Amino acid sequence: MDPELEPYLSVFPPSDLSDPPAARDQLAELIATLPEPDTADLMVEDRTVPADPPVPVRIYRPHHPRGALVWLHGGGFVMGDLDTEHPWAAMIAAGSGATVVSVAYRLAPENPFPAAHDDAYAALVWASENADALGTAPERIAVGGHSSGGGIAASVALRARDEQGPPVRFQLLNQAGLDDRQLTVSARTFTDTPFVTRSKVAQMWGHYLGGAAATPYAAPARAADLSGLPPAYIAAAEFCPNRDEDIDYAARLLQAGVSVELHQWAGTFHGSQQIQSAEVSQLQIAELFTALRRGLAG
Repeated sequence: MDPELEPYLSVFPPSDLSDPPAARDQLAELIATLPEPDTADLMVEDRTVPADPPVPVRIYRPHHPRGALVWLHGGGFVMGDLDTEHPWAAMIAAGSGATVVSVAYRLAPENPFPAAHDDAYAALVWASENADALGTAPERIAVGGHSSGGGIAASVALRARDEQGPPVRFQLLNQAGLDDRQLTVSARTFTDTPFVTRSKVAQMWGHYLGGAAATPYAAPARAADLSGLPPAYIAAAEFCPNRDEDIDYAARLLQAGVSVELHQWAGTFHGSQQIQSAEVSQLQIAELFTALRRGLAG
């Protein structure tokens, strides 16, 4: 474990999603301890994407955007909203220069798959159709997310390819949850890691799938064909159950002819970049910004 991260381990809530409402309150309390983001150079606006049902989004637009990012928050498919993601979304917009469309997708278990996936895809379609208002062009829109949000982002890229939907310029996948099967070494080994453990991952997939069989749009690692997908930046944390599925997905994308940048961050755990005083967290965050800028410009 990175020595700068160890003193903060007690701050992170226990790894349990057996009571989703309580977990949501716990996450909101944790995020409330973070400093308020600086949005002085951003135009921040709440909008509603017309869909069935409508999808709330919060838009963070710099004065001179360098493309746009449809951003999906983490939270194990059961936690998170526009307010808990506000610090991250604002930071990404300010740091990368991209307009960020933060999506409040429906949460499980009340709304199991495909609710979150459909909401995210509706947000991508809307962003493409309203690219001018976002300060960009339809061909300069990326998808991305943390954790479960990273998995949803990857699934949206798959669907856009399959349905010849809106063009996706780039995928920004940070510690993404991509595989419900939990067969990798990291998924089987990390039973007592900070914040996310094997049992918590099992709970989140149980809530999300609701007893139904997983499809590639639920768990992108199940997709047989990864060719024709947009370039990707994939980040993994050493002490994270998702680590190996992220690395495997990156390798499979490369084998399918997709350009990929992969970084496995030594000494980190799932979500540890929230500890922004640590040098490794600062490096992680800066690299996300750089990767997004490069992906949107390429």
